[in-house]
Amino acid sequence: MTAVNTVTIFVPRDSTAIALGANETAAAIAKEAKARGIDIKLVRNGSRGMFWLEPLVEVATDAGRIGFGPIEEHEVAGLFDANFTASKGDTKSHDKAVGLVEEIPYLKKQERLQFVRVGVTDPVSLDDYLAHEGYVGLKKAIEMDAAAIVQQVTDSGLRGRGGAAFPTGIKWKTVLGAEADQKYIACNADEGDSGTFSDRMVMEDDPFMLIEGMTIAGLAVGATRGYIYVRSEYPHSIANLNEAIAAGNAAGYLGENILGSGRTFHLEVRKAAGAYVCGEETAMLESIEGKRGIVRAKPPLPALKGLFGKPTVINNVISLSAVPLIMSRGAEFYKNYGMGRSRGTLPMQLAGNLKYGGLVEKAFGVTLRELLYDFGGGAESGRPIRAVQVGGPLGAYMPEALFDTPFDYEAFAAVDSTVGHGGLVAFDDTVDMAKQARYAMHFCAVESCGKCTPCRIGSTRGVEVVDKIIANQNRPQQIHLLRDLCDVMVTGSLCAMGSMTPFPVLSALNHFPEDFGDQKLATAA
Repeated sequence: MTAVNTVTIFVPRDSTAIALGANETAAAIAKEAKARGIDIKLVRNGSRGMFWLEPLVEVATDAGRIGFGPIEEHEVAGLFDANFTASKGDTKSHDKAVGLVEEIPYLKKQERLQFVRVGVTDPVSLDDYLAHEGYVGLKKAIEMDAAAIVQQVTDSGLRGRGGAAFPTGIKWKTVLGAEADQKYIACNADEGDSGTFSDRMVMEDDPFMLIEGMTIAGLAVGATRGYIYVRSEYPHSIANLNEAIAAGNAAGYLGENILGSGRTFHLEVRKAAGAYVCGEETAMLESIEGKRGIVRAKPPLPALKGLFGKPTVINNVISLSAVPLIMSRGAEFYKNYGMGRSRGTLPMQLAGNLKYGGLVEKAFGVTLRELLYDFGGGAESGRPIRAVQVGGPLGAYMPEALFDTPFDYEAFAAVDSTVGHGGLVAFDDTVDMAKQARYAMHFCAVESCGKCTPCRIGSTRGVEVVDKIIANQNRPQQIHLLRDLCDVMVTGSLCAMGSMTPFPVLSALNHFPEDFGDQKLATAA
């Protein structure tokens, strides 16, 4: 038990914070406290998602947690000189003092449902998780039959948070109704989209939430085994997940006879292949099975014939992580957030040329403009924001005229865009959109699994055509050819790798024609 006079200090263990020096800062705090005879408890929490403040050092007080950031290793002695362990929240006590962390406008204006523990708790402490509503959802699910769990998720309006936005409840119902001697839960954690990091933050900063969600999914459809397919570039995620899974097994929240219920769910982590295409669900299944990650033709659907030929629920991290909250608070609670057919909240990730990059969780309905300016603070360069790409490298580029579009699946579809994973990458007015279009085609050419011709060959030809447009080689004809090529890729590709690559290309061509040389020619259908 922590002594009464012990000061609790928090330094994040999130990989973004670590990259910015958090480990060195934490070590310096421990060393300095010992040298000065100050009794501290050092907690390595997750990041709050305010990356411009990392490493963010927090001190627990009666009034709440007081923050100082960003604090580099060489600044730690100055923190102690300012008596930061006895801080009352006065932002004048130190030039890096930010006051009560929960009162920082960036955080205070959010609606954190899924990310409510992120940055607050020790990610691998089961006790911390249990003290913050952890496993309440699982305990309720254990008392329900499978169909009732599926109905709860269906009633919540939860849709896939990866890209296609398919209703989660329908997937689960399909797998529940399938007859098989073995069923699986597969979590697609191969987060490869540009500007996205919400999956990583869940796995690093609140892994039990994902584990609980997958366990509930297993109970809902009769699956006894699950796999988390984690991007190979996320070593901290893999380590934290494995530590949390071990703790869950030891405490009876995983494995055989979960919480004495007689139910079984085994969970393991699989390191991804390092290929973007393995974020496509069927390529992921191939990779988990130990094969090369190549897209499967559908049908059959993975829900009926998925992993090892068995019925499989495939959801991404954010979808599965929403399930504990839905089960603990109820479908209506969750459904009351959002708009239209887009219910609940979405963790949006602000990246690119922005002053305040980081994670923002808000209910569906918030606009791009609010995210870019109210949260992101505008361009870090101080120049006007000209374009923002939403939904990763295969998402459309949206011009300033569309910045008032609300974050809503249908609203984005109406302007030929996609919400995707909720990642935003902002560009100021120095960006060359023709070069961005070329990058999209080049990215597809590099990352294509090669199984289908429209994707494999179409993207290669696409790079050549854009190069000719940029070089003004018979530009009118090449623009017409580019549009035709995009149409072939959209309609003929086997998966979203090829069928979505035209989104950024055509959006750049339609919204920023001047970068392609001639407005009249560029806008001609």
